[in-house]
Amino acid sequence: MKTTLIRQAEIITMNQTEETFTGDVYIEGDTIKDIGSSLSYPEADHVIDAKGKVLTPGFVQTHVHLCQTIFRGKGDDLELMDWLKKRIWPLEAAHDEESVYYSAMLGLGEMIRSGTTSIVDMETVNHTGAAFRAIEASGMRALSGKVMMDKGDEVPRALQETTTGSLQQSADLMAAWHGRDNGRIQYAYSPRFVISCTEELLRETARLSRMHGTRVHTHASENLGEIDIVEAETGMRNVVYLDHIGLATDKLILAHCVWLDEQERRIIQERGVKVTHCPGSNMKLASGRADIPALLNAHVCVGLGADGAPCNNNLDMMNEMRLAALMHKPDHGPTAMDARTVFRMATIGGAEAMGLENEIGSIEVGKKADLVLHDLYDFHTYPSYDVDTISRLVYSATRADVVMTMIHGRIVMEDQQLKTIDKDTVLREADSSIRRLIGRIPELAGASVPEYDQLSSHSG
Repeated sequence: MKTTLIRQAEIITMNQTEETFTGDVYIEGDTIKDIGSSLSYPEADHVIDAKGKVLTPGFVQTHVHLCQTIFRGKGDDLELMDWLKKRIWPLEAAHDEESVYYSAMLGLGEMIRSGTTSIVDMETVNHTGAAFRAIEASGMRALSGKVMMDKGDEVPRALQETTTGSLQQSADLMAAWHGRDNGRIQYAYSPRFVISCTEELLRETARLSRMHGTRVHTHASENLGEIDIVEAETGMRNVVYLDHIGLATDKLILAHCVWLDEQERRIIQERGVKVTHCPGSNMKLASGRADIPALLNAHVCVGLGADGAPCNNNLDMMNEMRLAALMHKPDHGPTAMDARTVFRMATIGGAEAMGLENEIGSIEVGKKADLVLHDLYDFHTYPSYDVDTISRLVYSATRADVVMTMIHGRIVMEDQQLKTIDKDTVLREADSSIRRLIGRIPELAGASVPEYDQLSSHSG
């Protein structure tokens, strides 16, 4: 069993007392076996001298779309429903196995480089197995699933599926991937949102989640136009409807929740529903600002996520933490969403949203070795004297300060060099894939796409 000793780091544990100290961490296989001020393990296979550096739990992103990474720059300056109908759905419909694989690899490489070690991912309707293969190869810890869409007249033909077919494909993927690599990869049922799913599909998803203990990952209340459609179709607001059909449980992860009313907040609190805050995406799509301080005050579990590359343009948790800390202060005052609160959301809070708070999210003996090493010795992070390190990480640090990423005890990036992903191959194939997808959009979308000429002109 491979062993690693990380020596003399400033350790941000994020344990129950949020202890911070300078010391060592000893890892056997995928598990943290010992932590102390000065450990002696001369037989360790790999010793990392971390003196002067900061060791933190790996970041947990609780809402991403790996299948959309190669659409970066193709959905700028649109609101949600136009963004979906004119850009994202046609592009997702054009996907093939290879393009999904390299889209996933592109996103995984970016996130590993910036310290993300766990993700909650939602794929597209087709070729989800390719994304799982990329996740497996990269070493990322992931809760992922194929998107489910059995309703919608304006959806391209390639994304239209039957209720039975959607459920069967989801079951097949869960059987193939859930629990892979000693639990590093897990499956989540992933209905896109209420607008795209029949009540039959959502009720059956709720039943399967209860039967298997499987998590459900979906979007809710991201945009006012979306809410209007849901109310017109169901007579209820998003979260009320999800509760009505049995989906509002502690296994549900809801992305966005920008426009909640008091009844919906109460349902989320009482049912133990998990929420993902996506500040970069919500601002770029002009969706609004979720009242995250109110949810946290109600003891709701809230994680952080970058969402997809075409509605954020980067998947960097360092950037997302800074945005989350800043965007709420104008409404709630300068002490709202302090650095420690946001850092907690990005680590142990995200782990709780995934149901993995006993395995990841903090540096403790017995937990999985999902760790990130930061080098804060630079102009933009100094002076360091009498400044809280978590404040430096949230407000000043960048992805360039991440020097080592470890997932499941395996070093996947060291000295800023990826160990599991070939950068040159991924960048070349990502460009080739998006060019190929744009070339086939009219055929797979089932009609001329109004934005096709503009998309093509941006393809390079």
